[in-house]
Amino acid sequence: MIQKMALEELDRFGEKIIEGFQLSDNDLRALLSLESEEDLEKLYYVARKVRNHYFGNRVFLNCFIYFSTHCKNQCAFCYYNCKNEINRYRLTRNEIKEICKALKGAGFHMVDLTMGEDPYFYEEPERFVDLVQMVKEELRLPIMISPGVMDNTTLLKAREKGANFFALYQETYDMELYQRLRVGQSFEGRVNARRFAKEQGYCVEDGILTGVGNDIESTILSLRGMKTNNPDMVRVMTFLPQEGTPLSGFREQSNLSELKIISILRLMFPECLIPASLDLEGIDGMVHRLNAVANIVTSILPPDSRLEGVANYDRDLEERDRDILSVVKRLESMGMEPAQQAEFEAFLGCYN
Repeated sequence: MIQKMALEELDRFGEKIIEGFQLSDNDLRALLSLESEEDLEKLYYVARKVRNHYFGNRVFLNCFIYFSTHCKNQCAFCYYNCKNEINRYRLTRNEIKEICKALKGAGFHMVDLTMGEDPYFYEEPERFVDLVQMVKEELRLPIMISPGVMDNTTLLKAREKGANFFALYQETYDMELYQRLRVGQSFEGRVNARRFAKEQGYCVEDGILTGVGNDIESTILSLRGMKTNNPDMVRVMTFLPQEGTPLSGFREQSNLSELKIISILRLMFPECLIPASLDLEGIDGMVHRLNAVANIVTSILPPDSRLEGVANYDRDLEERDRDILSVVKRLESMGMEPAQQAEFEAFLGCYN
């Protein structure tokens, strides 16, 4: 496939994707099997051609507010699972409001309100809806909510109060692996929550993990599974073992790297948002992910923030380097730039 293509053939392949060509399972197997640096550079080249057709050199910026690290679930991969004996926090309404004041005019395109499946909010969902309304009134920006599998009524109310994007990651569409990762949680429940949100006018994000025992066939299952959701954002993240979790000692040697899958996602979902998260490797890692054709930087933290992230490679570092000014400076050094707010709102379509 790509291995034997010259530059002109790579250009034509990119044009075929733009014209609507769909990768077969055999195509995916070939791409997921790429290993040499030369072959991977060809993949990145084609994927960049596709991204640049739709988005040019412009990047979206997403602020991350992890407002509660309490959770009722036992996910085997997650630092915040309910069995892990860690220090947790739950921001008050006033604390979140103060963060919003610090974010005004900073240049973010969207704000991500993230929590674990915190019983405090699940027992009285109006508390969560109230936070959505308050953040919307304070910032007047699109809002992504990442609250776990909330009931349909709460999703409807949050939408009415200004939520625009619903993020809910399946992690894998390999059922056996799913049961090991998301212990005791309904597979269909997550699928149905995304489907309902999409029907109600939300943009939706799905995501998978790599490096958790998934092979090429398992990864193809997950890529196809995400396709059925008609998502607006698709994510892949590398599994990072977390202290105190059942998978804390798990290490996998695999050629299924996050960067490779990001590029394949661009070929499968040419017009979607694909995140470059700061959670795993900070701004240096952001550069690699953007070069592999991500187009939205996520997990940017408020200035001087000590809020948690998802994987928190930098939890104990004095300088976290995850603020918007540092991100924009690095983008400019790459020849990229933040998109205009109007471009993001046009992308959303569902924005109100």
